[in-house]
Amino acid sequence: MAMPEPRHTATHPAGLLTGRNVLVIGAGTRPGDDPEAPVGNGRAVAVLAAREGASVACADISASAAATTAALVAEEGGRGLPLVGDATDPAQSSAMVAEALRELGTLDALVVNVGIGLGTGLAGTSPQQWEDVLSLNLGAPFLAAKYGLPVIADGGSIVFVGSVAGLRAATDSPAYDSSKAGLFGLTRHVAKEGGARGIRANLVVPGLIDTPMGRAASARRASRTTSFSRIPLGRQGTAWEVAEAVTFLLSGRASYITGQSLVVDGGLNAV
Repeated sequence: MAMPEPRHTATHPAGLLTGRNVLVIGAGTRPGDDPEAPVGNGRAVAVLAAREGASVACADISASAAATTAALVAEEGGRGLPLVGDATDPAQSSAMVAEALRELGTLDALVVNVGIGLGTGLAGTSPQQWEDVLSLNLGAPFLAAKYGLPVIADGGSIVFVGSVAGLRAATDSPAYDSSKAGLFGLTRHVAKEGGARGIRANLVVPGLIDTPMGRAASARRASRTTSFSRIPLGRQGTAWEVAEAVTFLLSGRASYITGQSLVVDGGLNAV
């Protein structure tokens, strides 16, 4: 029998990020018609970071999405700074980092949560679709690290949000699977460069998570829904559970963890 989905109450925050300034790129949640749509990973990360004491710059390509997340951060008692920009554009990526630094005073951590999937198989993926997916899923994290690493305070942290599609051919999109696999290499390289200043870089690898993007993928691909029965914990994960993993890696409790990947998939890929 499937276990009940947990509610994220966090009635006793531990202050894991007290006094920290965090930039979350991809902090919005995809809008939709479902009034009961779940929260997305980026928004959950921003809200939980604020709940743990951080000020959060909430960056998204959608101004309304960024503003909504910033307002939710403020409801948690933190400072929420909405930022708007295209993470695939070098100038705009650099500007988002610079504005977060200018407005918050310092930048202690960076989270990059972006991703799209286009194309069906090799034959059904156009060269332009390949370029578009790689530009966002791998290019945007590269740009964020390129501009973010030099200005993050010593002892800071960078967390990329990937996918179990980077571990195996999990989707019908070769571009998506390839881009998510590339994040493992990028994470290791950023960890290598950041180590001299005590800056850690890690990758959170979500599995089948109930987010607006996850629901859209399930609607397109019936095979994704049938995979739910193969999850040892008997259910999908939530964006809050992804955010808990990200928050841990941002915090001092992960002070000796860098260049690593933390899989959050209910055991799907382990069994």
